[in-house]
Amino acid sequence: MTFVKKLLVPIQIHIGTRNTAVRHLLVAALGLSLLGVFAAVHSTWSPMHRWNRSFGDAAMVLVALSVGIGPLARLLRSATRLLALRRELGIWACLYAVVHTAIVLVGWVEYDLMRLFGFEWHPELQAYVMFQQGFSLANAVGLSALLLVILLAATSSNLAMRRLGVSGWKFLQMGVLPLWWLTVAHAGYFLFIHFLSFHRAVPDPNPLRPWFAGLVVMVLLLRWIAYIATVRAKGRAVRGSAGTIQAPLGP
Repeated sequence: MTFVKKLLVPIQIHIGTRNTAVRHLLVAALGLSLLGVFAAVHSTWSPMHRWNRSFGDAAMVLVALSVGIGPLARLLRSATRLLALRRELGIWACLYAVVHTAIVLVGWVEYDLMRLFGFEWHPELQAYVMFQQGFSLANAVGLSALLLVILLAATSSNLAMRRLGVSGWKFLQMGVLPLWWLTVAHAGYFLFIHFLSFHRAVPDPNPLRPWFAGLVVMVLLLRWIAYIATVRAKGRAVRGSAGTIQAPLGP
């Protein structure tokens, strides 16, 4: 914990509640770094798969950070200043997700929305037939995540907070949790299932499989640990207040 606190100090110095431009620059630099790393990992893939996966992977990591900062701040007081980054993380995750989707639409299904949902044109039947059920379901989940992240990014502003009211705005922004699990389901299919087939050569496993599995486990553990710590802290507070109330007044 001491090492983590020392690591967070220089970051906190540059993060203030009003430094919107600085926060965007920090997250943009992080996103570009992730994009470069993922593009290097996928350098042997075709350009379409290389870049659609790189943008999708970067978006997933940014969403994971947005989801994980809250629990981290509950466990480490020094991490509370990082909460200000959640808005920018969500906005940049949205931008990367939009680019990821655009690459798939242009390069993979070639603007054919029926193919996006697992259908292929059958020339003899002169009709679309279902060809990839898993592909269909995974992309439906992915599009649901895309619509949700666009909604969250569009309302990630002080203006939206004033228009919706604090309680309504907070309720809407809690959609980041469904967003995270939709993203996990979408990415999990393409990481572990889609490229398995008995009638064609199976490509080499994605080298990022264990890393993304670890990321999901880490986010889950972080949230559970923070939840348990919060419940225990509230329990101690309740017992302390009850003890104070029930203490004898003396003669």
